[in-house]
Amino acid sequence: MVDVRVKVCGLRTLADVAAVAAAGAAYAGFVFFAKSPRHLTLQDGRALALAAPPGLAKVALTVDADDATLDAIVEAMPLDMLQLHGHESPDRVAAVRARYGLPVMKALGVADEGDLAAVFEHSLVADQLLLDAKPPKGAALPGGNGLTFDWRLVAQRRWLKPWMLAGGLTPANVAEAVRLTNARQVDVSSGVESAPGTKDHARIAAFVAAATRQRDGIPLLR
Repeated sequence: MVDVRVKVCGLRTLADVAAVAAAGAAYAGFVFFAKSPRHLTLQDGRALALAAPPGLAKVALTVDADDATLDAIVEAMPLDMLQLHGHESPDRVAAVRARYGLPVMKALGVADEGDLAAVFEHSLVADQLLLDAKPPKGAALPGGNGLTFDWRLVAQRRWLKPWMLAGGLTPANVAEAVRLTNARQVDVSSGVESAPGTKDHARIAAFVAAATRQRDGIPLLR
């Protein structure tokens, strides 16, 4: 069996956390970015993180956050990883990793071959990489826009650190994405929602099942 780990991002309720855990996802993502419909207060984030069962990695997503913001998040809730989803430089990634002693996942937008140089540069300092569709010019959100990118750009590639495929993944296309790219980790947010910021628990279960039901890179019959 191909071991594919799933991250479900943008959880907002205790029921969301329970659904993600029941589905067998590996990561639960909590968003701290005011422009996002998935944004959490520190109090709510703490409650959700405390509700996560052992084995479900708790990831806090921020966008170009300063130290004071990150200090408050790290102090408020138990975390397993920080996800930097803005324009953070390799130096900033290294500084965050050193300051908090937590693994750091750096998200990077991909639209064409030229974007892959930044992936390599960040692989020198980040613990994990998340490859997302580059948002349209002027977009309010750096991710969670439901957009895909040309998966052939990252197909069968290897970097210095583990990487995760994101961007427009849904229960209907994640198996194909895994087959084409050989990704061993995938991330979903809007693809399992009934409305922006509202998770559909049936879609979460379907997504995890589709992503993990693989053998030798070939989706099994459903």
